Amino acid sequence: MHRPSLPGLAVACVLLVACGGAGGRTGVPEGPFDGASGAELYAQACATCHGEDLRGTDQGPPFLDPIYEPGHHADQAFVLAAMAGARAHHWDFGNMPPIEGITQDQVLAIVDYVREQQRAAGID
Repeated sequence: MHRPSLPGLAVACVLLVACGGAGGRTGVPEGPFDGASGAELYAQACATCHGEDLRGTDQGPPFLDPIYEPGHHADQAFVLAAMAGARAHHWDFGNMPPIEGITQDQVLAIVDYVREQQRAAGID
């Protein structure tokens, strides 16, 4: 799988929007995360804000939205957002703080799961 360059990742990270209100998210999960699959890891680390069904919550945007298709938000944008946090851009949920205790490999497993769900929903 092709991974974009660091400058491209920085731009994608700035564009990636995420969870959180003005005072930060409530119920932010903390690692260590121990799921064996992307779906399990997503449930532990992402579902609180992005919804168990990837359709968002009142704390974060849906990943089953064309804004998050691979051509608009590359896989590494998800990695950077999870690892370093992200500034709000497309949605009004506030900035996303980093997810403490998650590894890059775990985020990539989550991204694979999200991409699988997006394809199933016709978003690719």
